[in-house]
Amino acid sequence: MTVALTVAAIVSFRLGGSDGVSIEAAKWSSALQHLGFHTLSVAGSGSADLIVSGLGIGATDPLDPLQLADALEPADLVVVENVCSLPLNPAAAVALASLRAGRPTILHHHDLPWQRPQFAHHPPPPTDDAWRHVTINKLSEAELAERHITSTTIYNTFDIDARAGDDARQSTRLALGVDPGVRLVLQPTRAIQRKNVSGGVALAERLGATFWLLGGPEDGFDEQLDSVVSNARCPVILGTPPRVPTSIANCYAACDVVVLPSTWEGFGNPAIESAVHRRALAVGPYPVAKELARHGFKWFQIDNPNPLSEWLDSPDTSLLDTNEAVARRHFNLEDLPRRLGSLIAEMGLVVSSE
Repeated sequence: MTVALTVAAIVSFRLGGSDGVSIEAAKWSSALQHLGFHTLSVAGSGSADLIVSGLGIGATDPLDPLQLADALEPADLVVVENVCSLPLNPAAAVALASLRAGRPTILHHHDLPWQRPQFAHHPPPPTDDAWRHVTINKLSEAELAERHITSTTIYNTFDIDARAGDDARQSTRLALGVDPGVRLVLQPTRAIQRKNVSGGVALAERLGATFWLLGGPEDGFDEQLDSVVSNARCPVILGTPPRVPTSIANCYAACDVVVLPSTWEGFGNPAIESAVHRRALAVGPYPVAKELARHGFKWFQIDNPNPLSEWLDSPDTSLLDTNEAVARRHFNLEDLPRRLGSLIAEMGLVVSSE
């Protein structure tokens, strides 16, 4: 028996931002529309069709279950983006799981409790026979299986033809005040503990480069970031100055190398974005990087800068060709509707033609 659907809702703590969950949720929304769904976004904060304040991270106002039920009432299928994955608002997770019991729901797990030390004592995500669990890496899929929860991995996907041209490189560097002959290391992340900003700065120092951190401090990291910057032995650019074009493609175009020094990432979008934008990547020790690298990427290591320095002195574009080809083959945004369509079909669901 199949069930016909017309409306899909995307639910998250926050949407519309530059964080990985928001970025991937927007891609899923577009893919669902491609499949024929009307989509609805619901979040506790940010930019969404409906804002339910008690749904936010650490919300001070209690969640009104009736308000959440009303927000999701039009939805035939609900995609839950991390709300039931990380205990950042346990009351919201309980209310959402109760509301969706027995109803077609996809839990899209970007993170899991035991992957963050402060949440390691929390239980696994809730489950239900009517639901499907989707992880963004095989590591999480295996860890859920150890806890008797079956899941499917759908890697984050990317527009492989999104890079900017030489004009964007020149104009962005000019706006940043970075001379043409200066090496520019881009860390396109937020500033929080696990992003290891000090590791990114250390790499830039050893390359004799300018360091550019794209995102701002969060989770009380302000003082630590101030300390890292004040002790840096290289020029540091924080954020995007007002005169600099904000396109992420322009940011990648402006840099010479991308650094992702994180100790933990659920996925690490810059790992693939660097390939899309044809920039060398220096990567840190986060476990999922090893899983992604097995697809065939050629990356440098942050703790061994000499090979990267030599490559920058005499770039071998075959490395960039290889990385771009791997991204196109395994992480292509064009493939996302097909992958989601297969998952939805396995749930016994079809999109209504009405």
